[in-house]
Amino acid sequence: MGKKILVIASNYGVWAEELVAPWDILKNAGHDLQLATYKGMVPLPASLSMDTEWVDPQQGIKMNPQAIVDRMNELLDTGEWDNVIKVHDANMEDYDALVIVGGAGSAVDVAGNMEVHDLIVNAYKSDKIVGALCYAVGALAFSRDPDNDMKSVIYGKNVTAHPHAWDFVGDHIYHVERATEENPGMQLMTNGFLFPLQYMVEDAVGPDGSVASDPTTSRETPSVAWDFPFVTGLSVESSSAFGNKLVEVLGD
Repeated sequence: MGKKILVIASNYGVWAEELVAPWDILKNAGHDLQLATYKGMVPLPASLSMDTEWVDPQQGIKMNPQAIVDRMNELLDTGEWDNVIKVHDANMEDYDALVIVGGAGSAVDVAGNMEVHDLIVNAYKSDKIVGALCYAVGALAFSRDPDNDMKSVIYGKNVTAHPHAWDFVGDHIYHVERATEENPGMQLMTNGFLFPLQYMVEDAVGPDGSVASDPTTSRETPSVAWDFPFVTGLSVESSSAFGNKLVEVLGD
């Protein structure tokens, strides 16, 4: 029987594959998905994630398959995400699981969002599955357990983190595709990402936890960690493996 899943994405540049792949995998497995964003607007894809010729400057490889770009456009064109809600209006009691996807924008309006933290803690305390992909794992690091001396909910857990060796260096502009006057992009430029996720997550899990952040991870050898109730995925190359692991543990 399908579960009701709350899926959170950024309004400031979701990475296309990190939303598309787990979304389709979970939906095709029979789960009922509700999309939520900070502004309650459709999560527009980061421009870099829609360029099939773009080569990741840290990894030196093309990152965006044509099929993913086409599917992202199809989802936007068909209006499948037109019923998006605001994170503020989401109640974890209405859902069986929580999934948070990444992209550079997630460092802006997801990772430090205290309403996202409340949803995570609620799910964690209710033994509901919580999935986080790429930089969305930052939201887990920031979410604190009031019954464990305000340590992170991933303290002592085995999780993944986007490798610091893959963090962008130099100016990063948060351009999005298909912006409108009602749903605009963001005028922001940062030096790389907002924070070095790997180091932050290593601190959050403490001495008894572990963090998989292998920069040799690839589509052929993706990296996903499962440590109840958390499923975490390293980065874009692990998007499908992340979705498949969620289906597996939700089935169990």
